[in-house]
Amino acid sequence: MKKKFHKGGIMEVIGIIGGSGLYEIGLESSKEIEIDTPFGKPSDKIIFGELKGVKFAFLPRHGKGHRILPSEINFRANIYALKTLGVKRILSISAVGSMKEEIQPGCLVLPNQFIDFTRGRKSTFFGNGIVAHISMAEPICHSFYNVIKNIIISKGYPLKAGGTYICIEGPQFSTKAESFLWRSIGVDIIGMTNMPEAKLAREAEICYVTLALATDYDCWHDVEEAVNVETIIKILTENVEKSKSIIKSLPDFLNEIDSCNCENALKDAIITDPKFINEEVKNNLKPIIGKYFS
Repeated sequence: MKKKFHKGGIMEVIGIIGGSGLYEIGLESSKEIEIDTPFGKPSDKIIFGELKGVKFAFLPRHGKGHRILPSEINFRANIYALKTLGVKRILSISAVGSMKEEIQPGCLVLPNQFIDFTRGRKSTFFGNGIVAHISMAEPICHSFYNVIKNIIISKGYPLKAGGTYICIEGPQFSTKAESFLWRSIGVDIIGMTNMPEAKLAREAEICYVTLALATDYDCWHDVEEAVNVETIIKILTENVEKSKSIIKSLPDFLNEIDSCNCENALKDAIITDPKFINEEVKNNLKPIIGKYFS
């Protein structure tokens, strides 16, 4: 069953999380929105506007000027802020290293699995007297994933559909020993930002898809030079225009979205008896859990 969207307007907001290079995507009637959350401030002000009648909310995950380390990103505040703006779907755009020969620098990757090797990041909205265990078996929204895949195919961009993204803490790149370890367990790409972002999006019942931009072969490759910032920036710059083109095409493909169950991900996941949940905690999480508590 496909969802239908009104011409000239859409019933939901599309969230874009990405780098500062994506600022100029041609949003109409755009404005900057500053949001504070119970978890602190997001990475930066959120740019809210429209494109072909579709509402978009763009959040630079590293802040303007790329000033926030992966470990310093306030992932909870970022997802919470987008949720309060009515975001139903998130397209998360990020640079990654390739762990497979066939995923060449410049290739676009749509991973459908994640391995979380981060340390000490706040990875849940819950705690403080409320317990929830949510399924992450299928961490991306397959319906939204198929739409993004179809857009990329229509443009003829190099694409690896499917695969595993391993998220490391950073900000340092891997040692060669680590890089070979990741390859030995079969991962396809490596990055520093999509965990716990994907986990929190699932807890917030937001459809989530990663568009990963392969910039290098990490340091495992015995022909290519070891990863360096100059090379990454060069390829990133080349990929920015591809990302913008994909975003601009989204309004034309939204009617292809099938129904999914992301919006009900928390159903039966909250274990705590409601009468034991502190009212302050309940109020802080209202945008996320409000529909489950009267």
